[in-house]
Amino acid sequence: MPENHARRKKDTTPPRTGADEKATLRGFLDYLRSAIADKVAGVPEPQVRTGGVPSGTNLLGLVKHLAYVERFYFLGEDAGDWGATMRPSAADTVDGVLADYRKTVERANQVIDACPDLALPAPRTPRPGPAPSMRWVLAHMIEETGRHAGHADILREQIDGSTGR
Repeated sequence: MPENHARRKKDTTPPRTGADEKATLRGFLDYLRSAIADKVAGVPEPQVRTGGVPSGTNLLGLVKHLAYVERFYFLGEDAGDWGATMRPSAADTVDGVLADYRKTVERANQVIDACPDLALPAPRTPRPGPAPSMRWVLAHMIEETGRHAGHADILREQIDGSTGR
């Protein structure tokens, strides 16, 4: 456990969102997206890619994985090997993975914004069965991103004692 516990940031409060359902869901998703990106920013090598738990989960891998999940659900791109999405390559850098994540989020938000009705199906790779609704995808992405943001909170605190959103 790190000795430096002085890196406590003030927690940000949940967002004040627009009045409609889409604005509320997107506002909370954007809040979580920012939280996880902030947890990775400024973490040096090799700590950013070093597993902090027996499974090998690491900060850089979490952000890389979430970019794949965003592309899968909002852009209809196949992720291939889901396990590999959690493992950064030797060529992956913090700046590069964060830039890819932010670009992916920007593209995903364009798809969300263009959706006139959350009951409509979200983009999807070819698979059997109906695509989930955009409403379901937004709720799932809030859950997925929130879950991994919690992982990132713990990993970051293990690295340098930093806490808070």
